[in-house]
Amino acid sequence: MSAFRAALDTGRLHHAWLLAGPEGVGKASFAERAALRVLAKGAGPAVDAAGLDVPDAHPVAPLVEAGSHPDLVRLARLPSDNAAGMARSITVDQVRGLHRLFDTTASLSPWRVVIIDAADDLEGRGAPNALLKSLEEPPPHSLFLLVSHYPDRLLPTIRSRCRLLRFAPLDDDAMTSALTAALPDASASEIAALVRVGGGAPGRAIAQRGLDLDALDSAITALVRDGDPTNAARSALAQSLSLKAAQPRYEAFLGRAPAAIAKAARERRGPALAEALALWERAVALAGAARRLSLDPASTVFELAGMLAALGASEGKRAA
Repeated sequence: MSAFRAALDTGRLHHAWLLAGPEGVGKASFAERAALRVLAKGAGPAVDAAGLDVPDAHPVAPLVEAGSHPDLVRLARLPSDNAAGMARSITVDQVRGLHRLFDTTASLSPWRVVIIDAADDLEGRGAPNALLKSLEEPPPHSLFLLVSHYPDRLLPTIRSRCRLLRFAPLDDDAMTSALTAALPDASASEIAALVRVGGGAPGRAIAQRGLDLDALDSAITALVRDGDPTNAARSALAQSLSLKAAQPRYEAFLGRAPAAIAKAARERRGPALAEALALWERAVALAGAARRLSLDPASTVFELAGMLAALGASEGKRAA
């Protein structure tokens, strides 16, 4: 935050910022606050608040909050046309649509701001290349804020034209403070439980609230511990997580299964470690593909659960 604020205050604000870090650590929230501060500063009256804060009474604040500020565009996946949920990607047509923002004079100040959440969702090669044209020849007083959970997957030419801001997972004290502020109705015990499951990401913790993750973790632990020689456990898990109502728990499983394999790997040495690391790489790749490509949930869960069970089966062989 301090680097962005310093650049804004000195009039040396880079035109593109890559906000990189794990999902749920506050990158999108930072982008929204940064956009509001830039637009408020440009339109006036002057803002004296600390950090990136803008008073609610500022005339720009309600426009940004309502999504109706004429000089701010947010690019994200759109609702799917033929099914529940969201489209797989931010399309090239969405990116090309930015010309409507830049082909006209800014309305309320010199600044025009684009938030892309997340840049990882840009479709194929066309959408990133369309964005690259704007980054290579940025219009005056333009600001691009690119949220990215996997910055290494972006085009090197996009990364090279952005100033990088890294967001690290929060420690337990910071998580507790963030969750307490975001969930004023939550009890201390619930906050503590969310801190445990959040992995340093308040957004992830909030998204997993009320998902009965203890039961999900118990099923994962049993697979890692005991294996699944009859495939009954992973079949049951696949069936339960493939229901439409179970979509949030399915999303949680996509993150927790690779994490469980990584935890098991840290406890192993030699060939057992190599085996666990290979399984972890496969699990991370499959979970990522499941999100990007909307793979069949039942098949995905069954395959990931098989990787968890393989850890238990290998442990049983060594014990024997």
